[in-house]
Amino acid sequence: MISFAVMKTTEICISDYTYELPDERIAKYPLPERSHSKLLFYNRGGISDHLFVDLPDLLPSDAILVRNNTKVIRARLLFRKNGDGARIEVFCLEPHLPAGYDTNLTTTETCSWICMIGNAKKWRGAPLECQIQHRDGSQVTLRAERTGEREGEGEIVRFSWDNPQLCFGDLLELCGVLPIPPYLHRETEEQDLQTYQTVYAQAKGSVAAPTAGLHFTPKVFTDLARKQIPVLDLTLHVGAGTFRPVKTATIGEHHMHRELVVASQSLIKELATTARKPIAVGTTSVRSLESLYYLAVLIAENPSIPVSELQVEQWSPYIRSTSLPNRTEAFATLLRYMERNELEQLIFPTGILIAPGYTYRVVEGILTNFHQPQSTLILLVAAFVGEQWRDIYRHALDRDYRFLSYGDSSLLLR
Repeated sequence: MISFAVMKTTEICISDYTYELPDERIAKYPLPERSHSKLLFYNRGGISDHLFVDLPDLLPSDAILVRNNTKVIRARLLFRKNGDGARIEVFCLEPHLPAGYDTNLTTTETCSWICMIGNAKKWRGAPLECQIQHRDGSQVTLRAERTGEREGEGEIVRFSWDNPQLCFGDLLELCGVLPIPPYLHRETEEQDLQTYQTVYAQAKGSVAAPTAGLHFTPKVFTDLARKQIPVLDLTLHVGAGTFRPVKTATIGEHHMHRELVVASQSLIKELATTARKPIAVGTTSVRSLESLYYLAVLIAENPSIPVSELQVEQWSPYIRSTSLPNRTEAFATLLRYMERNELEQLIFPTGILIAPGYTYRVVEGILTNFHQPQSTLILLVAAFVGEQWRDIYRHALDRDYRFLSYGDSSLLLR
């Protein structure tokens, strides 16, 4: 039986969540100083204009920031096919074997990834090879082989190389290209290697940056510490699906991409005991925190559920029939589960879709950039602030805010 909450959300027309975004308002490059970007402050219906350096003074004194410490990898590999010299791009989306990001990136000799393949029609039969110049002057041959297997929207590609002293992460650093958003309509440049990473990026695995975090500098964190506002880390490895437009008329027909969340026991313990208001840095942190809540609901329903079966589905928040705990109880449930299973981390996939009709359970504030029209990220914002998302975006357009990944940001409170 489909609940009213699901029906209400699935019937949302994506065409109702659009706005006119002129190309010149899309920031093609970042500002020279990260924290000098504009910051729109939305607080209980009021809107005001600031700079990002003002953030510590705008946050509630009882806030706690939660940020995504993922690091973008050089996930695009470019090959030339023997014979006609056709250019083939292999875009590494998600590790296949070994399945873990850390174990895959540190493996030697061979591994496989779920990939998107550019110019795939030109690649039939023989594996592709490219010669890589190592920093010590030696040559390394990297081979890519199509397995014929598919997973989701990607294809499994097996990689092998002839220098066991190098791990796959080393090879990506040597020859991979850092992916930047397709709507920038330009090639990756040297400066992107620095500017398209947060200053706190640590856990390698994303193919896109958690862009709300790009505005932070060490000084901003120093000012936050002076204000006694704690900062917590979690990890969500951002996939290419974050750029995928909604192509269906209604949200119910849209298949949400799945991404891997990693949450430490220390994070869970802090959120189980703090009375502070969680402010999510970016939509990836929003999705992670809200997914943790529904993971707790899943565990409450089935306390003995195996770790391998932990996941949050697209419609999980809308169809759960059990009584829902509050935030403190939810994180206490997660903590007890981790202790029973001797887990230092919770690692699970989430496909959560946050759209109008969703009730926020954890997040009490969002720090986020301005998103593409008719995107699931606009829906996430609209679920938080309601129809006033239109006023927020109209204000930003009227006052020359810069949009999308390298653009300005907003702090949303209610």
